[in-house]
Amino acid sequence: MRIFFKKVLYIVLMMFIISVISFVAIHAAPNSFFASGELNPNITKESIEHLKEVYGLDKPLAIQYISWVWAIIHLDFGVSFASGEPVKTEILSHIGITLLMNFISIIFVFLLSIYFGIKAAFKQNTLFDKSIKQFALVSYAMPSFYLALLLVSLFSVYLKWLPISGLHSIDPKTGIWWYFDFAWHLLLPIFVMIFGGVGTLSMYVRSLSLEILKSDYIYFAKSRGIDDKIIFKRFIIPNLYPPIVTILGLSIPGMIGGSVILESIFSINGMGLLFFQSAMSRDYPVIMGILIISTFLTLFGNIVADLILLKLNPHFARAKQ
Repeated sequence: MRIFFKKVLYIVLMMFIISVISFVAIHAAPNSFFASGELNPNITKESIEHLKEVYGLDKPLAIQYISWVWAIIHLDFGVSFASGEPVKTEILSHIGITLLMNFISIIFVFLLSIYFGIKAAFKQNTLFDKSIKQFALVSYAMPSFYLALLLVSLFSVYLKWLPISGLHSIDPKTGIWWYFDFAWHLLLPIFVMIFGGVGTLSMYVRSLSLEILKSDYIYFAKSRGIDDKIIFKRFIIPNLYPPIVTILGLSIPGMIGGSVILESIFSINGMGLLFFQSAMSRDYPVIMGILIISTFLTLFGNIVADLILLKLNPHFARAKQ
């Protein structure tokens, strides 16, 4: 219980520090929404001052921060400058597709990485191991936007097998085919997300697995004639839990933040595209709302990973105390 309270205090402290830095950085940025050309170019200075008064931007920075934090505590992220809608509504309307895409990609990335990494470790210096290392190099070096453009050019423009962008090409009234069409549109962006993540993680799992295979208890198990499948289930997988759980915890904010580049290329109206559009238009309430949510999820994911590790490894729990 003491560890739990320490974690809660840590979240509160870090949220305060990051919120102050983010708030000051946003307001210190040159130009603003009201002077960036987003409004009517014929608008008068008096109207701009009135808008600033409506949004509370005419008050001292300290007062603005206190008011903003008080609103955040009540889950009120303010009103978007660009759309006039509550920031909470803006985020909720974009977050669904981003969560779905990232959830699917994370599942496949971890499953494929664990499989390829462990198998490459068992078959060290074989053709399979060398192939995985070459694939990991390409996966790490290939920019996601470049791969996306290549795949769109090949499968959408040249072969015309897959849609170029968007999420739907048919009417929702078509029933179950509408869902198949939806999945068909997500095939390319999710593949790009999986390809970009599986290479690096596979090499990480391979490295961890090789360290485990060099352990004395593995030599002892092999000397007793224990099958590789038993070694995999009883020794490799349990020892991979801590780093895998930690990485999963740190993957949570990425599920919310989305991918700005991919969502822009494939015209997917998710959180990444919302953040990009808000940054371009200097829509500060939306930017700050996304930053605060991502910050909280980063800290929360780290705490959840630590708490799971406390259950998996009692020695880890004593070390934390």
